[in-house]
Amino acid sequence: MTTRVMNFNAGPSALPLPALERAQRELLDFSGTGMSVMEQSHRGKDYEAVHDEAIALLRELLVVPASHEVIFLQGGATQQFAQVPMNFLPRGALADYVVNGVWGEKALAEAGVVARDIGASVQVAANTGVGEHPVSYVRAPSQEELVLDSGATYAHFTSNETIHGIQFAEFPDFGGVPVVCDMSSDILSRRIDVNRFDFIYAGAQKNIGPSGVVVGIVRKDFVARGRKDIPKIFQYRAFVEANSLLNTPSTFGIYLVRNVLAWIKELGGVEVIEARNREKARLLYAAIDANPTFYRCPVEPKSRSLMNVVFRLPTEVLEDKLVREAKAKGMVGIKGHRSVGGIRVSLYNAVEPAWVRALTSFMEEFARTNA
Repeated sequence: MTTRVMNFNAGPSALPLPALERAQRELLDFSGTGMSVMEQSHRGKDYEAVHDEAIALLRELLVVPASHEVIFLQGGATQQFAQVPMNFLPRGALADYVVNGVWGEKALAEAGVVARDIGASVQVAANTGVGEHPVSYVRAPSQEELVLDSGATYAHFTSNETIHGIQFAEFPDFGGVPVVCDMSSDILSRRIDVNRFDFIYAGAQKNIGPSGVVVGIVRKDFVARGRKDIPKIFQYRAFVEANSLLNTPSTFGIYLVRNVLAWIKELGGVEVIEARNREKARLLYAAIDANPTFYRCPVEPKSRSLMNVVFRLPTEVLEDKLVREAKAKGMVGIKGHRSVGGIRVSLYNAVEPAWVRALTSFMEEFARTNA
């Protein structure tokens, strides 16, 4: 087999090798059917067994209460930026949005489009951006900074901002207003209390599986209040009622989600994953902080992401050199997002601790030889 690289891509990102090897073994003949899972009818019992197992594993690993449903969607988190207000923002109503990064900006913008069409409004409950063109973010807002409307139909926030490397260490308190969270880049990376959320959505391509699948976790009474004057294909209610089989789902994507979830369970569950992720982040931030004249993380310490570690070097020339030399050593995906530059190392669940140790060792040597 070709030697696999150490993959630090921000998404689509690394998948666990056991999950891929399982897919490899089953690719041509899934469960004795004589065909791959991609060729199965999504209405057939063989695929439905995978589908239901994936939902059951999500419920188990995240301790999803009976008050909530698990659904599979398509369109990525970006589609949900529009679909959330389409469902949950009634005519003339108001929604609160917290912005602490690019994805929060995009969610706010799409909600604004929906709101204008129906005479609703969107309020910025907090925005930690500074400067212009581009706006810079270095922290999540504090609880005290949130300006909330008690009559809001929902409050939306992004738990982890991948581009600027900002994460809520603790989730905000929205004072009883229904809470909607884009958890695309840190779902299943740490333990959460699902009861605190009315709707969680997450693109799969960070911690759950391949691109093309979105996981939704929605409170039953919240989804029941959703608007009915939009096309059925955009109603979350319809996916709940159809067990996410309203139309043909991303069957192979959900199959791989099942494989990844089974790997997490075998590893010991989210508690073990969280400890592993915190140690990976500790190692990398320690390497950055140990060389403060050479490496600089712009994010305030209390908002530093466990998933996406961003930092700068003294010059862009050195940053490009670091990326090139890391790639030569089998470490890929560390170039910062095109909108902000610098370095970004993503430490999603499938990233092995040994890879982080190799990277930090390389960074220490690179600083010594290039300072």
